[in-house]
Amino acid sequence: MTEPSPTTLADEFAAALDWWRSAGVDHDFGDDVTEWLAAHEPDEISPQPPAKLAKNEVAAPPPPKKIGGEKESWPEDLAQFHNWWVTDSSIDDGGAYPALAPRGSAGAKLMIVVAEPEEHDSDTLLSGPQGRLLDGILKAAGFAAEDTYIAATLRRHTPVPDWAALKAAGLCDLLAHHIALAAPNRILTFGRNIPPLLGNDTAQGAAILHNINHDNRSTPVMSVGSLAQLLRSAGRRQRFWQHWLEWTDS
Repeated sequence: MTEPSPTTLADEFAAALDWWRSAGVDHDFGDDVTEWLAAHEPDEISPQPPAKLAKNEVAAPPPPKKIGGEKESWPEDLAQFHNWWVTDSSIDDGGAYPALAPRGSAGAKLMIVVAEPEEHDSDTLLSGPQGRLLDGILKAAGFAAEDTYIAATLRRHTPVPDWAALKAAGLCDLLAHHIALAAPNRILTFGRNIPPLLGNDTAQGAAILHNINHDNRSTPVMSVGSLAQLLRSAGRRQRFWQHWLEWTDS
């Protein structure tokens, strides 16, 4: 009987591998944890996409366009201002109603300021019912046409103006510039939205008496309700006249 040849270490190692293969194990294993599913890291850092706004975050609106452009470009002569007022496209975005020029000359005894032209004004500012009421007031007060300067804060009739946006866009500065060029002795305003443009945010009450100061000049101002309100109410007209007498006697 032939003696079996002695088993070498290589034979034992090969036999062990055959056994593990028969058991279904054909890969190498170790005790250290390996993240086989970890994302592959790029060799270079890719640029980050622009940051997105938070879900409830709202982007800040752009600053409002300045009415009339930069102040340095505004006319410094009243006649030039009148022409610029009706022709320059930077004052507003246009509309269905015509742009109307102020009327009167610089240095008038009284400057009348209304919020906007009347709806049916076509060629002349305040040529409708409100204008006829104003003519009657001025005649009763003893003011001739050459004694008055009539202007509006907006150059055309504008249904439902956004006064807060207009103020933010520089309407206050434009009105102050207009008043400085007109250089009146007194100012009478009609409309509750005008006093805030003159630096008085208390636009309530039958009359608000104060002065405005511009270029070392102090001008007395009386501010009352709109001409449309006076036209509708005899009581308002009576109260206005009482305030007018008190103001002009002071």
